[in-house]
Amino acid sequence: MLEYMCYVLLYPGQSMKTVRASELGTYLYCTRAWWYQRQGAEPANQAELLSGTELHRQHGRTVVAAGLLRTAASILLLIALMALAAFCTTLVLK
Repeated sequence: MLEYMCYVLLYPGQSMKTVRASELGTYLYCTRAWWYQRQGAEPANQAELLSGTELHRQHGRTVVAAGLLRTAASILLLIALMALAAFCTTLVLK
């Protein structure tokens, strides 16, 4: 499949063009959509595309927030364990 795609992208007589990762995804999903995109045709579902872009943006923010919360939780757990170790040490040394 990939060899065929490389042939389609770079057949003789055509200038070499940069292929972005998103184009590969489009090609693998639907070769016709990829071809239309390469010809400069605008998709008819602009509203859905904008909605999907916004959903991805919101999801990205949620993922970043979850990562920050996980880091904060790990730091708080480490502090709690250190406080517990200090407390137990003071009990043993009395």
